[in-house]
Amino acid sequence: QVRLVESGGGLVQAGGSLRLSCAASGRTFSMYHMGWFRQAPGKEREFVAAISRGGGTTEYADSVKGRFTISRDNARNTLALEMINLESEDTAVYYCAATGGIVTAPIKVRSSEYDYWGQGTQVTVSS
Repeated sequence: QVRLVESGGGLVQAGGSLRLSCAASGRTFSMYHMGWFRQAPGKEREFVAAISRGGGTTEYADSVKGRFTISRDNARNTLALEMINLESEDTAVYYCAATGGIVTAPIKVRSSEYDYWGQGTQVTVSS
């Protein structure tokens, strides 16, 4: 299995930027497709972005397209989420998640399809 630890959350003004990181340990990081999800108070966990094992394919929720960028460094076992032009609606706890699958597997966007989760990092955007 893989252990995931997020970092980089914080308080930022609307229009600002943050970079989230997720450090992975355990089994070989490159074996996993990775995703970012978020959960705001009183709401269900929702998909934000995902990236394939090799990093060549990405997928984004419509609400973050053009503002968020997911990336990974398999040599350093890290996943990142670069967020710009943050809005108050982006306030949530952000989680990174991992799921196994063959290299050519389609991107997974449902939280139920992910096997491993980090503890989350809080992002608060003030308006």
